[in-house]
Amino acid sequence: MTQGFITYMLRCGDGSYYVGHAEQSELELKLSQHHAGTLDEYTATRQPVALVWSAPFGDRDAAFAAERRLKGWTRAKREALIAGDETLAAQLKTMAPISRVAPGQTAVAAPLNQPVIVLVRPQLGENIGKAARAMLNFGLSEIRLVAPRDGWPNPSAGPTAAGANVVLEKAQVFDTLAEAVADCAHVYATTVRKRGVTKPVVTPEQAAQAIHREPGRSALVFGPERSGLDSDDVALARAILTVPINPEFASLNLAQAVILCAYEWSKGLTLVQPTAEEILPPAPQAELEGMIGQLVAMLEQRDYFKPDIRSDVTMRTLRSILTKPAWNYLEVRTLRGVLSALRRGENRP
Repeated sequence: MTQGFITYMLRCGDGSYYVGHAEQSELELKLSQHHAGTLDEYTATRQPVALVWSAPFGDRDAAFAAERRLKGWTRAKREALIAGDETLAAQLKTMAPISRVAPGQTAVAAPLNQPVIVLVRPQLGENIGKAARAMLNFGLSEIRLVAPRDGWPNPSAGPTAAGANVVLEKAQVFDTLAEAVADCAHVYATTVRKRGVTKPVVTPEQAAQAIHREPGRSALVFGPERSGLDSDDVALARAILTVPINPEFASLNLAQAVILCAYEWSKGLTLVQPTAEEILPPAPQAELEGMIGQLVAMLEQRDYFKPDIRSDVTMRTLRSILTKPAWNYLEVRTLRGVLSALRRGENRP
């Protein structure tokens, strides 16, 4: 008989919320531990706690997927769910569970020119989440896990993914590295040293260029956080990928290594600069002239442009200074407000 699971939400004493999941038969015990503050978790220092929402799911993967989605929701959205919003409840029920690829089965692949990120024996769920976040920042979405130490799904991955749920939801789990890269023609083992294996050595930039240029799937393979890839892992690769780094401190964490490789690959794409849409265009010349005229009038009252023989040069220099920054209309209005405030201050007794 299939064991049911429950995803639940607690309201903590400080007004924040905690989301978790448990086997249905263990829920009462888990809740009592939360109430007592005996669990080494978020609720331990936020007593008292109260159960405000729960829902059953058919298996652990579905319950964990709902937990991860809830952790990414805003406070307002969580409180709407608690109040009985059926649409939000239905969204949680339709979450796709994480897939595990059985030995001998073929992995589900992303587009050919998008490399697969393979984490071999990752130790912490938090690091898997951080790697997923790094991937999605630069357009990568396919992650494969080889024998994760703490199993999968891992509830610690969701919070550190910071919204990169689409990567975690599609994660595939394999028992061996050979199975994880079976559909890949180009396999790059990331390591700081060759470990006695003679293979071509490339930088992240060179690997990225090759991935865009060469046909067939590619995989970027990363080892466990503490020890990195072992010699047998590296032996499966076609090439070794090494990041040029300070020899006096050659230490990168897993997410840092992933983001370096993902960034180099992303150079072959058209990605949007996050700040591009936020930059306002320069103000119309008429608005800028109004600000300059306001300032000049105030300076003339102070005899700033004396002697007259230097006034034209001083005026050109001042105009050059004020036009160089390409002020937008908000900045011009702000500066005019500053000048008006200064003038009002002069007129006060």
